[in-house]
Formats: sequence, structure tokens, C-alpha cells
Amino acid sequence: MANVVVFGVEKMAELAHFYLTHDSDHKVVAFTVDPEYLTSGEFRGLPVVPYNELEQHYSPDQFHMFIPMSFEKMNHLRAEKYDDARRRGYKFISYVSSRATIFPDFQCGDNCFILEDSTIQPFARLGNDVVIWAGSHIGHHAVVEDHVFIARAIISGRCVIEPFSFLGGNAVIRDGVTVARETLVGMETYIARDTKEFEVYGNRGTQPERFRSDRLSHISRKPEVAKNTVPDTREVDSSTREE
Repeated sequence: MANVVVFGVEKMAELAHFYLTHDSDHKVVAFTVDPEYLTSGEFRGLPVVPYNELEQHYSPDQFHMFIPMSFEKMNHLRAEKYDDARRRGYKFISYVSSRATIFPDFQCGDNCFILEDSTIQPFARLGNDVVIWAGSHIGHHAVVEDHVFIARAIISGRCVIEPFSFLGGNAVIRDGVTVARETLVGMETYIARDTKEFEVYGNRGTQPERFRSDRLSHISRKPEVAKNTVPDTREVDSSTREE
């Protein structure tokens, strides 16, 4: 059991507070945000403190952190905050829903957020700072590396999902496939072969788009793409977008 400070005061933070309060032994004691986003000193009946002053209120030797940020900028925003908090001495909790299916010897890193009805088969392994949305399937011997967001996707056995990747709703990854670093897989997309770094797959076929994932300014709804690239006209799963 840990006393926890949650980063954020938006929908993802509100969800984290709900799950930790009703389905864990941890206790949320406060929220924190960057000072430019601090509009109130209270959220969900708890204090909100500026992130740059966090140690003055909740020292890292007494409090843990949880950073349940969304997948924006291919998970880099969440990873940057995670890395910064670690440098400042904070430890992290992970939340694994009591309604998720896991097995003995399940390996999970820190700052993971695993929601209900997810199935993680034997010998699968998760890195740090991984979000697995409700209803996802992680097959046997699969490896999900750091800073990944999986939105109701199916990952078959023996797959490797490399860092900073995003898998949209109802995406399916064939067994034994490696999804390379910073691959964006849109909703209802089937991946049958190894991908390459920064590739983007929409939901109308299995060929990558003609632009890179790191060129996207927004991966929710209809993304806008930087100049000299081909704009995407398909929906990427937005059901988990943080408001």
C-alpha cells in the first residue's frame, strides 16, 4: 500500500483516482500539474499542487507517483514526465485491475495502467509506463516494451511491441510479429509482418502510410500532418483520448 500523488486533473487522472480508490490498496492523497495548467487548488476533493513544487508538499521518500497520461505525441509526453519524476527521486505504483486476467509470475514494470477485462497470458512481460485499455489481449510470451499504449487491441503470442508504439481499438497483431519503435497502428488494422520504425498503418489496408508517426501533430480523430507529408483521412481510435 502506498500514498500516491496522481499527475493531471483531466479525464485520465479522474479515471486513475476512481480505480485506485475502489480497486486497490493504494491511497490517492493529492494531484499535481504543471503550474501553467493549475486553475484550482482542489480536484475530486483532494489538493492540487504545482508540479515544480511537488517535493515541498509530498516528498519522494514518503509518497509514490502515478502518471496516467494519454498517448499524445506517441506517448512521449507521458514518458518525459515519468523520466523527470524518476530523476527527482519518486517511485511509482502500477495499477492492474482485479478484473483483468493474469497468471502466476506475471511481470509488470512500474507506472502501468491495466484495465478490466484485459487478458495477459502466461510468460508475457510488460515494461514500464505501459497503458493497456479494457478488453485487450496480450498473448503468451509476448513482450510489451516501455511507453506503449494499447487500446483494446489483440496481440498474439510471441510478439514484441517496441517502445512508444500505439495500437488502436480492435487492431490485431499476428503471432511472432515485431511492432517496431514508434509504430502507429490504427483501429481495426491487421498487422501480419514486422513493421519498421515510425510507420503508420490506417484501417483500410496493411500497407504503411506515406508519412511517419513522429510527423503527426495529433493521433486522435483525424490527425493533422506536418508540411510535405500526405495527410491522413482515416480515424485513429479516439475512444481513449484525454479531454
